[in-house]
Amino acid sequence: MEKVHKASRTLEITILSAENLSLNRKSIKKNAYVTVRVDPTNFGSTKAGFEGGSNPSWNEKLALDMSFQTRFITLEVKCKSSSGDRVVGTASLPLSDILGDYTPESCFHFLSYRLRDSRGEKNGIINVSARVKVPVESMSPAVTENPVRSGCSSSWKQPALGVPVGHQKNYYGGGVARGVPIWS
Repeated sequence: MEKVHKASRTLEITILSAENLSLNRKSIKKNAYVTVRVDPTNFGSTKAGFEGGSNPSWNEKLALDMSFQTRFITLEVKCKSSSGDRVVGTASLPLSDILGDYTPESCFHFLSYRLRDSRGEKNGIINVSARVKVPVESMSPAVTENPVRSGCSSSWKQPALGVPVGHQKNYYGGGVARGVPIWS
């Protein structure tokens, strides 16, 4: 019998926290949440945080199916207000940060991204851990037997500057803050 391969893979992302969030140049007090978008119709959201103010913490795991053609994931931090939900900041997560040439399959990576508001200005940082889960039958035996031996233990590295989000102005020295996974 021939094996049938899935036409998609699963993004497993844990929204950890955010830092220095503001709305109209004022620190937010509560009700911040995050929407993760794989495409316009495929997304997931955290619950609204009622504590933490401009430095909320969620620690919520989301799992989203995505096609093999997906190249970026959009992270939107929003805030519930009396006038409706407002976007605080947006960041793009390139899948190459998780699936780069030197990245072992199915390993978690701890990453930080610079958020940009609707004017393209810096508006905080979002911290996530993410991995792309691949079907067990397609993983190498070393990873399924011993993930640490195969180089699958990653640790935090100082965030570096990346590319600006979307089609906004290119600010010199600005962009997405990115934590690059390293392993031993």
